[in-house]
Amino acid sequence: MDVFTAIEQRRSIRKYKDKPVEEEKLQKVLEAARLSPSARNEQNWKFVVVKDADTREKLTEAIGQPFVREAPIILVCCGTEPNAIMRGGQPRYTVDLSIATAYMMLAAYEQGLGTCWLGSYDEKAVKKVLGIPEKVRVVSITPLGYPNESPAPRPRKSIDEIVSYDKF
Repeated sequence: MDVFTAIEQRRSIRKYKDKPVEEEKLQKVLEAARLSPSARNEQNWKFVVVKDADTREKLTEAIGQPFVREAPIILVCCGTEPNAIMRGGQPRYTVDLSIATAYMMLAAYEQGLGTCWLGSYDEKAVKKVLGIPEKVRVVSITPLGYPNESPAPRPRKSIDEIVSYDKF
């Protein structure tokens, strides 16, 4: 599968099969994050892999989205240097972790796995469940598992609506 096919066909999955993810597939997803670019190549991130059933249940409660408990793995993507700001004004951790999360989601799709980007959660509660230090920021969370649904594509704006040349 080429990258564009994965970009075109990947969907947010909210229903998962009761089937474990093979360790080789998980490692490939994590390797995609490791290889993703980061500002100044500092790689100021930490990825928490949650497999334990009790911890997944507590984390699902902290996230507040019940479908997450169906997935055999929950990936929590954290920025370890939240005060670093890029010259353009953006916090490095949000950009770096967004790229890494997207890479993981594409690598997961390539292997027949499903994900769903979660940006809505109670960060304090998530940190408490996982013992994440106060200064570390949770940027994104995604369940990871075998899809038990095949959602239709969502509507997308046309290129003309989102692209301009030379001026805004």
